[in-house]
Amino acid sequence: MQQAIETDAIIIGAGPVGLFQVFELGLLEIKAHVIDSLPVAGGQCVELYPDKPIYDIPAIPVCTGQELTNNLLKQIEPFGAQFHLGQEVISLERQVDGRLKLNTSLDKEFISKVVFIAAGVGAFQPRTLRLDGIEAFEGKQLFYSIKDPERFREKRILICGGGDSALDWALHFVGKAKSVVLIHRRDDFKAAPKSIAKMRQLCASHEMELLIGQPTAYETIDDRLTEIKVTDIDGNTRQVPVDDVLVFFGLSPKLGPIADWGLEIDRKQLVVNTATFQTSIPGIYAVGDINTYPGKKKLILSGFHEAALAAFAAAEYLHPEKQIQLQYTTTSPKLHKALGVKSPTFE
Repeated sequence: MQQAIETDAIIIGAGPVGLFQVFELGLLEIKAHVIDSLPVAGGQCVELYPDKPIYDIPAIPVCTGQELTNNLLKQIEPFGAQFHLGQEVISLERQVDGRLKLNTSLDKEFISKVVFIAAGVGAFQPRTLRLDGIEAFEGKQLFYSIKDPERFREKRILICGGGDSALDWALHFVGKAKSVVLIHRRDDFKAAPKSIAKMRQLCASHEMELLIGQPTAYETIDDRLTEIKVTDIDGNTRQVPVDDVLVFFGLSPKLGPIADWGLEIDRKQLVVNTATFQTSIPGIYAVGDINTYPGKKKLILSGFHEAALAAFAAAEYLHPEKQIQLQYTTTSPKLHKALGVKSPTFE
C-alpha cells in the first residue's frame, strides 16, 4: 500500500453537492481531497443526464448537468482540491489520535480530521445486461456509458433500454451509425414525449428499428460479438447483427460499505443533526441525497445549503478554541485573497 495521504477533510462523492462542499470548506481554509466511485466528477448529473436541462439552480435559469459540473469545477479551482476518481471508499475507522482512516478499492489510504459523505444515494453501478459471459466484451463492444460518440460512427448498434438515455442516444446515432436498433422489454417508454414521438417517426420511415423483447443470447466469431438474439413476449427469437451493444438500464445506487461504518441509518439514508449536518459519529458529516431529516427535500439547492452549514460546523469541530466568523465574499478581503480576486473599492 502507498503511504497514507493526510488531509484536513475528505469528501466522499464528486457530484454537485460534493463539489460545492469543496468551495464552502475552502472559504474556511480547510483543504479537501475528493473520492468518487465514478471515473469523472459530476455524479448522477453527468452520468445520467449530462445534456438534460436543470431549471432550479438559483440565478441560473437553465443549465445542463455537465454545464453545472463544469461551473462548479471552475468555482473551486482556487482551493486546489485533489480528486481520486474511479475508486470506492471501502473502510472507515477512527484512529487512536481521533483522526479517521479511510481505505479505497484502489488500495489508497487517507488519514483525515473530518469526513463529508456527499455520495448521493450511494455508489452508482450500471444495471448490467445479464447474459452469461457477456461481461468479457465490456469496454470493447459492450458499453454502459458513452465517452466518445465518434467511436460508434458507421457501426451496427443495438441499444437496450426505454428511458431518456436510451432514446437520446438512439436518436443521436440515426444517420451517423450504419444501423440503429432499439430494444425494450415493452412498448412503453419512460422518456420525454418528444423523444418517443421522434423515435416512432424514425421507425416509421425505416431510419431506425424498434424491437419489443429482451436479449436472451449472443453469438461470436473469433472472440468478437457478432449477433444478439432477441426474444419477444410470444417466445419468437430474432438474431440481430451487431458491432456494438449500448445498454442503458439505468444506474443502481448501492449504499455499499457505508452501511458498515456504524452510522445511524434510516431507510438507507444517514441521519443527521440539521444544525451541523453531522451524523451520529462526531467528525463525519452527510450532505445531499444521502442524508435524511424531518422535512428533507432531495434537491441540489438543498444540498448546497447543507454543505455551507456542514463546513461551518466542521471548522468549529477542528478549531474549538477559535470563534469562526461569518464573512461575505462580497466584502471580505480575506475571502477575496482565498478566491484569487481583487477586492473591490466601495465608495
